[in-house]
Amino acid sequence: MNAVEFQGQTIAPSKVVCVGRNFVDHISELGNEVPDSMVIFCKPNSSISDRLRLTRDEPLHYEGEICFLVEQGCLSAVGFGLDLTKRGLQSELKAKGLPWERAKSFDGSSLFSAFVPLPDDLDQLHVRLRINDTTVQHGNVQQMIHPPGSILAEIATFMSLHDGDTVMTGTPKGVGQLQLKDRLIGEILVGTETLVSGEWLVE
Repeated sequence: MNAVEFQGQTIAPSKVVCVGRNFVDHISELGNEVPDSMVIFCKPNSSISDRLRLTRDEPLHYEGEICFLVEQGCLSAVGFGLDLTKRGLQSELKAKGLPWERAKSFDGSSLFSAFVPLPDDLDQLHVRLRINDTTVQHGNVQQMIHPPGSILAEIATFMSLHDGDTVMTGTPKGVGQLQLKDRLIGEILVGTETLVSGEWLVE
């Protein structure tokens, strides 16, 4: 089983639960409609990796996100996550009304920083992604259509979350295509203070 890190321990999530279309500006940049209800999809444990590799079949797009670990049905830790997307394939599948898994849930499509304990106020969490020292994404919880507590409550209406499962809360505007040897630094901040970060080099 693939794993993430929390306070020096390795934890193997049974699944990664993702929220799509949770930032209005990101919805607009992709030309999508604001959904009537929360968009939720899952990735398997096999999607988790610590290496950022391009695929041979199609270019990859990055999506930086605020992510949480779950313990005893509650959010227990926060980290930065990358949701990698085969955007062309996703658009094709959406146009046909088909599921997104082939474009979102492939091996290596989920990357995470280490996780750290939650701050006192989740509303102060920010996410920032820099590529080659240029900030390409920056968003915060207050911009979310569905904040973390609402996401957890909605998932619980139809799906059991096991200890160690990971929740990805959606991406702000600024997504784009990855290039070979790009250097990515993803950060979770409380206000202007960096809480945790992760760094990857595109292979």
